[in-house]
Amino acid sequence: MQILRAVQYAPRAPFRLIGEVSGVSEQTAARRYHALRRSGVMRVVGLVNPAVHGDAQWIARIRCRPDRVGPLAGALARRPDIAYASIASGGSEIICIIRSPLDAPREDMLLQQLPRSAAVLDVSIDLLIHPFGSTDTAGWTGYGGHLTPEHKHLLAGGPRPAPAGPLLPPTADDAPLLDSLSEDGRTTHTQLAELTGWSKGRIARRLEALENSGTLSYDIDLLPERLGYHLTATLWLRTAPTRLQQTGDEIARHDEVAFTGATSGNHNMMTIVVCHDAEDLYRYLTTRLGATPGIDAYQVSIRTRRLKQAASLISHGRLVHPAPA
Repeated sequence: MQILRAVQYAPRAPFRLIGEVSGVSEQTAARRYHALRRSGVMRVVGLVNPAVHGDAQWIARIRCRPDRVGPLAGALARRPDIAYASIASGGSEIICIIRSPLDAPREDMLLQQLPRSAAVLDVSIDLLIHPFGSTDTAGWTGYGGHLTPEHKHLLAGGPRPAPAGPLLPPTADDAPLLDSLSEDGRTTHTQLAELTGWSKGRIARRLEALENSGTLSYDIDLLPERLGYHLTATLWLRTAPTRLQQTGDEIARHDEVAFTGATSGNHNMMTIVVCHDAEDLYRYLTTRLGATPGIDAYQVSIRTRRLKQAASLISHGRLVHPAPA
């Protein structure tokens, strides 16, 4: 678990450092990481900030007939503009995140492409306004392990600078670089140089520029089910605007939380939590969440099937890279 923690904190850290903070050799750290990746439990992915292309992220909740939810959800998950997709609420609701321009008519981004039949009963689409959590708190960390401040300093090579901005639009020459990182965020400088025909020095400088501007970031996709955590729920929370930032930041620090962000909906926060089972979820709701000030109301959608997250399709219980559209 310590290897997962280290990779989640510093996705491109050398195996030498990952081994050092995990208490194992460089070879053992590399072997365990590659075993997890081959088995489909985890993937490190490079992600381009959608704002570079003028896109915002929208959260859609699609309620449809249970006998049609599977094919519709599968078709949505294969679309490149869908960043996340799951089936929830007893198999009758699809939750997905769509990347689309802020000024795009909502019917253009999704509704016109849904089957015009009685299969779709209701659709709501809200804007994801702001994600909560810093680099240290982003993502699910409930699987265990712990990094000390010394470990974090070692993995990051010193204090991490905040993205300096403005965003740096990728060029056509960046396409092979970014495509390779979207499939494997740990692709080495040597491998990237072979793919692009650039020198390793040029690769390092370009990555640094894209990362420091906030254009390129890295995420770790995990399948909690493979680690013994079989219940994932989406919580729709409501809090007063004056408490939104404070409440969101506090929730983002919970180990059980995989994501939390402010939205434009009636419930102005969306939070995804990962638990062992129903009793574990009850414990979280009544203790950690219950002790968080400022929450006025909540709803719970229980995920029954995970189809896509970040940059990975999920097939037969494994993370896989999406096929080209």
